[in-house]
Amino acid sequence: MPILIALILAFIIVAVVARRKAPTRACRWREDRSASKGALVKYNCITCGAEAFRAQGQPDRCLSGQGVPRL
Repeated sequence: MPILIALILAFIIVAVVARRKAPTRACRWREDRSASKGALVKYNCITCGAEAFRAQGQPDRCLSGQGVPRL
């Protein structure tokens, strides 16, 4: 029984540490409808300054350092 508890505890610790390093941890996306182009909606990250045009929802990862978005 103690081994099972130790394994569960180790799994939880690894999951928490791995999630802390996820690329979307610091990004906060805001929708900018005034700059949208047709069906593409513009999203700005207020943390890193990245911009993205998406048709379906906000980006799921950090896009900083990828250059200017092209349409």
